[in-house]
Parts: sequence; structure tokens; C-alpha cells
Amino acid sequence: MSKKTWIGAIALAAAAAVVLTGCSGGGGGSDSGNGSELTILIGSSGPAETKAVQDAADTWAADNDAKVKVIAADDLNQQLSQGFAGDDAPDLFYMAWDQFANYAGNGYLDTYAKDLKNAKDFYPSLVDTFTFDGDFVCAPKDFSTLGLIVNTDMWAAAGLTDADVPTDWDSLEAVAKKLTTGDTVGLSFGLEYARLGVFMNQAGGTLVDKDGTKATADSPENLAGLEYVQKLHDEGVLKFPSELDAGWGGEALGAGKAAMVIEGPWIKGIASDYPDTKWAAYELPAGPEGKSTFTFTNCWGIPANSDTRDAAVSLVEYLTSDDQQLAFADAFGVIPSTESAAASYAEKYPDYASFVASNDYAVSPVNFAGSASVVGDFNASLEGMASGNVDLKGILGTFQEQLQAALDEANG
Repeated sequence: MSKKTWIGAIALAAAAAVVLTGCSGGGGGSDSGNGSELTILIGSSGPAETKAVQDAADTWAADNDAKVKVIAADDLNQQLSQGFAGDDAPDLFYMAWDQFANYAGNGYLDTYAKDLKNAKDFYPSLVDTFTFDGDFVCAPKDFSTLGLIVNTDMWAAAGLTDADVPTDWDSLEAVAKKLTTGDTVGLSFGLEYARLGVFMNQAGGTLVDKDGTKATADSPENLAGLEYVQKLHDEGVLKFPSELDAGWGGEALGAGKAAMVIEGPWIKGIASDYPDTKWAAYELPAGPEGKSTFTFTNCWGIPANSDTRDAAVSLVEYLTSDDQQLAFADAFGVIPSTESAAASYAEKYPDYASFVASNDYAVSPVNFAGSASVVGDFNASLEGMASGNVDLKGILGTFQEQLQAALDEANG
């Protein structure tokens, strides 16, 4: 998943959920089978991705007497929700992890993935992300995990070697101190749950219990994760991108304002603006309770009761085949969602191998129906961490109450 795909998605999720209320399911289009005409709506990272998806769709269409039109959305969440509201949903579309529960919970998605020929080839963590009420709903198209991205020139200038790559919180703090100078901070990442949440997880925290019925945000473990981040900030070895006049961690790294950032494989995108910045990616250091990172992903969504359902399923099987996923990886850098293709990807692109390795223990951010707006409020409450004027325990207490209310509503 590219940075563009998920950035700002939490803010849009609440609006999308409202639009979905009362809208009808089912996609438009002609009868399935020979002569099908399909429309695919994607959230594209750029021309390379759009072209790659269209080329793949054209190849499948040529073998199936069909036509496929790929549309790169200006605002995927908005255009998709409008399509469903107008009973004109696309035949196939990118469905983001944070929108999935809203659509699945309202019955707008066809539950087809469990019957795919390659259903058992996908990473279990990705299958879990797109499982609703016990059913594997839609096939994950690719994934991204978070890792520790290091400016290798700054690393060497500080006298650090491969032996100094941090493996736990103490060593992360130590190297962040060594890398902090008058002009550069040692570490930077976004002030949001999608980044701070990994520290909460590494401390043993969760947001929802295993049964999915009880919120667990207000816990000593989650507090420990936030307090560690606050400690790094108070020491001056961590600054958030907004404090560095940077829009995101990649910009802070590329501009030389941060020596390390926490981002995903979309970090490759800084090459266009900062071609001289050299970097290396490593797995995130483990916390007191072990390793953890987030995985971000999309699935291939098909509308419930779609006239073109059979053709769309056939197209998904083609698009998620190992060969085609590796072709997408070559074209625009995504990591394949099947374990076998991802292993081939890691061998071919060793600079990204750490992102693949970390998916073995990665988890998806909380994503039940109604959670997005609550997470948005949590993100807003975290802004005080930049000034140090914040009651972390109180924030988690409020987060707990709001999450529980959303859970109760989602569970009926």
C-alpha cells in the first residue's frame, strides 16, 4: 500500500460510514461470463500503478472475451461511497483496511475470498484483516509494514555500524541520542495512532480483547508505550514531523532533519525530491513484551449481488497470482500478499526484506465498524505530546470510553 492510499484515511472514514448508511448494495454492469464489461476503481500512487493495473486487466480480458476500464480515483473513499449510495458501485475496487469493517458490516461486500483457489496462500495476518463474522471476505492485494528507516550517511558519520542497529527500546534511545545534533534530530515519526500504536503493542498493550467485545485501551501496557515515546521527546531525541516543518517522516529524513524515521516501503518515494538521500530499512526494535509492527493493506472488493460477480472473481484470481503480484512489485513497489510471492520479492529486493520479515508478527491497526472516528479523536488528543503538556492516562481513559461505546454499537 502506498503512503497516498492510507494517509488521511482515518479522517475520511467517519464521513464514508455516514454516506454508507442507507445505501444499496450491488454493482452495476452486464451479465457475468463472456462479453463482460468491468470497471475497477483504484486509489493509485501514480501513473506507474494505474498503467500496471490496466495492463494486467487487459491481459486477463483478452483471455476472457471481456473489457475492463481502470479508474484512478481522486478520492477513493468518497468516490466509492458515492458509487454505493447511487447504486452504481464499481465491479471491483480497492478496499482499505480501515474502511473494510464499515462496508462489510453493512452487507455491501461479496464474501468470495474464502473460495479462491489461492485462499490459503495469503499471509494469515492479512486474512484476519479482511475477515468479518468469521468469513474471509475479500482478497488482500498487497501490504506494507512499518520499519525503522535510517539515513546511512548520518549513521556512519556518528560512528555507528551494523552492530549498533537497535533491537530494543534501550538501544533505540541510545542511537537516537548519538544521532541527534544541532541540526538533526535522531528520530521522527507521525504523532498518530498509526505510529505510536506500535509502541503500545510492543509494551504488551491492545485496544480490544480477543473476543472483540471489550475495549482495553486504558491499560498500564498502553500507558507504558506512550510514556516511552514521551520520554524520547522530552529528551530531545525525538521530534514529530510537524515540529521539523515536514509533512511526514519521509520528508524529515530526506531533508536531513531526522536521522531515523518510522515509515513503510513507500519511503522509496522520497527519491524524486531527495535523490541524494541514502537509507536502509530495518525491523522495528522490540519492546518489553517483544516485537510488533503494523501492517497496512487493501483488498480487492466486489459488491454484494453484483451482476458481474463471477467475472470479477476470475479477475481477482489473476491479479493475486504470484506472477502478477511480482509484476506489480516490479512496476510500482508493492509487497505481494501471498507468502510465496513475498519471499521471492525479498530475494529480489533485499533493501525491502525487513518489511517482508516483519509481517510474520505484524498486526493490523484496530478497524472494527465505527472505530475510525474514535481513533481520529484519539489522534487529536495526542497533539499535546509535542508540547509535553498532556495527561496520557486521561487520554487513554477517554479513548477507552469511546472505543467501548463504538464496540457496543458495532456488536449490536
